[in-house]
Amino acid sequence: MKVFPLCFILLFFSFSSCNESIEHVKLSGPVFGTSYAVQYYSDQGVNYQKQFDSLFTVINNSMSTYIPDSDISRLNKNTSNLIDSHFAKVFKASKQIYKDTDGAFDPTIGVLVNAWAFGPEKQIIGLDSLKIDSLKLSVGLDKVTLNKFKVIKENPNTYLDFNAIAKGYGVDVIGRFLESQNIENYLVEIGGEIRTKGINKEKDSPWKVGVEMPHFDGTQSLLRAIELKDESMATSGTYRKFKVDSDGNKFSHIIDTHSGFPSKTNLLSISVIGKDCMTADAYATAFKTMGIARIKEFLKDRPEFKVFLIFENENQELATLSLNGFPE
Repeated sequence: MKVFPLCFILLFFSFSSCNESIEHVKLSGPVFGTSYAVQYYSDQGVNYQKQFDSLFTVINNSMSTYIPDSDISRLNKNTSNLIDSHFAKVFKASKQIYKDTDGAFDPTIGVLVNAWAFGPEKQIIGLDSLKIDSLKLSVGLDKVTLNKFKVIKENPNTYLDFNAIAKGYGVDVIGRFLESQNIENYLVEIGGEIRTKGINKEKDSPWKVGVEMPHFDGTQSLLRAIELKDESMATSGTYRKFKVDSDGNKFSHIIDTHSGFPSKTNLLSISVIGKDCMTADAYATAFKTMGIARIKEFLKDRPEFKVFLIFENENQELATLSLNGFPE
């Protein structure tokens, strides 16, 4: 799972309290092709680094397309269709989001992600409509079913890739582990995807995170700082992960599930706030291919999601749009 961070986290590293046994613990490291950072307040400052690493290993062995013998890699190579409980949870969530978005979110798009050189497998040179149509025969999550811990593919060429949801799921796994240890205040971040609970006890206020200003040159700056409490946020965009063809044209890593081609849209960045990070992660990707009008219509009946869009307007100027009460 290779990803790029799209959000800043505003970290506060000192903490003092009248209860000296409560300590501010900060852990970080590499994971899923990016990095993670976890903050929590714990009695006696218990260090959960080993537990985090163990959970990350289990998730990678389940759903990383970059590990040749992971569950998902064996499934894609048709050498095994057995999966674990993590895979099953993500698959079931993906099925529901696939249905709700009319296929805008589709983990079987992996064969096209590879073809466009954004995945772990070999790209296809000279892609055209005919080749795309041929690849699309194996695309569609409706062609894949789950029978307990076995995945059944109608088409053996179907290639599953949970890159657009597994990172958020990993954030949730770490958050829920902390909650199982009675940690009431934490912030978990993996590659810019975030889950929070409680408050930043140093500031006695909700956790503060930032939405990044889009920059194609790789530089970073903050567009907006917001507060999260018992919420998650995921961001998807095109301004960091894109390719340039021989004519100098940029194209997005997010593939339009209906056309099979890289998404063409004026949307640069989409941030989604929800209760869990897995769902926010998936919708942030789905919205990228839906466009502003469809997103606005979709959200009318889904007040549980707050969305922030950064896009280029008709004058090619940077513009923003907050939907469903995304915090200012």
